[in-house]
Formats: sequence, C-alpha cells, structure tokens
Amino acid sequence: MQFHRDTLDNGLNVVAEINPRAYSVALGFFVKTGSRDETEDVSGVSHFLEHMAFKGNDRYSAEDVNRIFDEVGAKYNASTSEEVTLYYATVLPEYADRTFDLLTALLYPSLREEDFETEKQVILEEIGMYEDMPAFVAYDNAMRAHFAGHPLSRSILGTTESIEALTSQQMRQYHDQRYKAGNISLIVAGNIERDRILSLAERHCKNWPAGEPSRSTAEALPQGGQSCVGRASSQQQHVTQMAPAPPARSPLRFAADLLSVVVGDSQGSRLYWELVDPGHCEGVELAYNDYDGSGAWMTYLCCRPEQTAGNLGRISEIYDSVNKSGIDDDELEQARNKTASRIVLQSERPMGRLSSLGGNWIYRDEYQSVEDDLRMLQSVTADDVNTLLDKYPLAQTTTVGVGPLEQL
Repeated sequence: MQFHRDTLDNGLNVVAEINPRAYSVALGFFVKTGSRDETEDVSGVSHFLEHMAFKGNDRYSAEDVNRIFDEVGAKYNASTSEEVTLYYATVLPEYADRTFDLLTALLYPSLREEDFETEKQVILEEIGMYEDMPAFVAYDNAMRAHFAGHPLSRSILGTTESIEALTSQQMRQYHDQRYKAGNISLIVAGNIERDRILSLAERHCKNWPAGEPSRSTAEALPQGGQSCVGRASSQQQHVTQMAPAPPARSPLRFAADLLSVVVGDSQGSRLYWELVDPGHCEGVELAYNDYDGSGAWMTYLCCRPEQTAGNLGRISEIYDSVNKSGIDDDELEQARNKTASRIVLQSERPMGRLSSLGGNWIYRDEYQSVEDDLRMLQSVTADDVNTLLDKYPLAQTTTVGVGPLEQL
C-alpha cells in the first residue's frame, strides 16, 4: 500500500491509497456538506442536489450519465448524510479516466429548471415512502428532538413543506456556497498510479472555485424528553433512544466503537442475549454515531406493543450495570476480534477502503491504514472503556416511539 496526499492550487484535497495488487479502483468525491449545513428555509436541499447531479450538465445528458456508467461496468451511486454528500464509482483501472470525467460532471450539474421541477416530485414521493417506514420515522423524530436547537436536528430529506417551497435559485445559491474546492476531498483507493490521479484532477478539477465554507461544530447539549408518533395500524412498536457520546475527533471513539459491539451488536451482545434470544423482541441494537463536534449513543428497539415497557426496563438495567461495572476482559477481546474481522474483510475491496479513507480525512485530516486501525483496536483497554463511561454513560436521554402506543 502507498499513501499519497496532494492539494491542488484551488484547495481540492487529493488523498490516495494505492494498491497495485487490487483488481479495481474506487473513486469518490466527499463534499463536506449535508443537512446540518442548511437553513430551515432550504431544508432538504443537500439531498435534493444529490439527485439533481444525475440530471447532467452541458456535456452530458441524464441519459448519458447512466449509459456511460453502465458501458464501463461501474458500480456507482451517491449519498447524503447530515454532514457529507458523496459521489462515487468503482471500476476496472482501464476505465478510470472516463469514469473520473463523468464523476466530476456530477458535482457541477446544470440545475435546469425543468429538471428541478420534475425531480421535486420524485423527492416528495421519497419523503412519502419514508414516512411509511416506522423505523425511519422513529430515527428522524429522535434526531430532531435530541438535537433540538442544534444543526444536527435537521432532517436529511427535509419536509414536504420545505421541498415544495424550495426554488431552483435557492439550490443554485446553496451549491455556489458549499461546492467549493476546499470543501471537497477526492479519495482514491485501489489499482491506479499517483501521477495518473493527479493528471486527472488537474485536467478536470483545477478550475473549480476555490474556498472553504465554515461549519459550526459546537457540541450539542441535549435536553432529552419522550414522545410518541401514533400508528394505530402498526403491529409493532418501534423505539429510538439517544444519549450523548464522543464526537468524531475524540480519542474515546475507539472505546465507544468496541463498547457498542459488546452491549448492542446485532448478534452476540448483551442486548441480544437478554432481549432477542429469549424472544422478548424482534430486534434491539446499540450504535455509536460520531459527528463533527458531537456524538450519540443510539438505541433501537422493535417489539410487540405490550412488550415495550418491559423491554425498555431491561435495556435500562443493562445500561445501569455497564455504567456501574464496565465490561469484562473476555467481552472486550471478543469485540476486538469482531471489529478486526469487519475491518479486514471490508478492506479487501477498494470500495471498502474508500469509505474508511474518506471518513478519516473528512473528520480528522488523517490517514489510517488497516494496520493502524488494528493497532488502535488492540490498544483499547478496560480502563479506556471506564473513562468513556465516566464522561459519556449509556443512557436513554431522548426517547421516541412509533406505533400503536400513545405513551411509553
């Protein structure tokens, strides 16, 4: 593996992990923008803009975009989160040049009015689709309640009202503000030469506007609370709970990752053995979500309505026990092994490495090899977990239920 970092004159970061033994190359443009960077009047614009990217520009039509990606056999897509919009493709090395050209076109689409109005209807349908998914509704409402008054409270999709009111001019203004070269990182993993990457970046990206817009990263101070969204026809109760956890730059994040595996992994965790295996619920998990400046423990529970109160009590008992006594060495070692396997298996594909490389660079301006990740795993001790729990105990600060129950 060879790591290279370069910066174009306009501020575009070019980060590459070159692996001559790989059979493919993954290319991704990570734009440091998402729902947290929006204002209420343009809520959902980041995700909407991601859709508009595939409508083409003055060189490629929407049909061209999909046709050419298919012609070169690319695995391609885009995604939007609270903090990052990603455009990516994985291809055989011989098609990297053509794919790179097409990816750069996605970042600066024409944003034609007729395309905007057509895609607006698609976005509204998507919002309606997700509103029919109780797990998503629980997540979206929990984020809104937990981070109330903080930028992370904004929905990725926006609302029906915000999307209906959004204009193409507002989208263009947002694009002009956020899609500046200093706010974008080109991440590359796999079988390609450094000189080739830099040549492609210079050819296609050197004229992108310079600049790096700011972002407020003050740590959230959630007030918490409990609420329910009624779904009388639902056969199950879905519950999402949140509590403060380490932010993305915190050294405690490694301990948080391992603790979430011990306590809330989908299989073999404390929650699994206490709730899922005995048949108390269909599913329960604890996840650690790290954001820019903030973090969150997120608990998800799905069960029969009449089992909800008992299961929430069981979760609370498990969290109280962990906060008081920590975890044992065997649990920590098992979590290390699980996590190490996931890291290694993911790293065997360039696309898997792209995600890790991009996350580390966007959030921490650092490069972590697979070996670095494995060393960090081995360095986490039970004392580190106790330090984590002292500062960020497992809790149920914010609770949102979706289902037949009017209260939890």
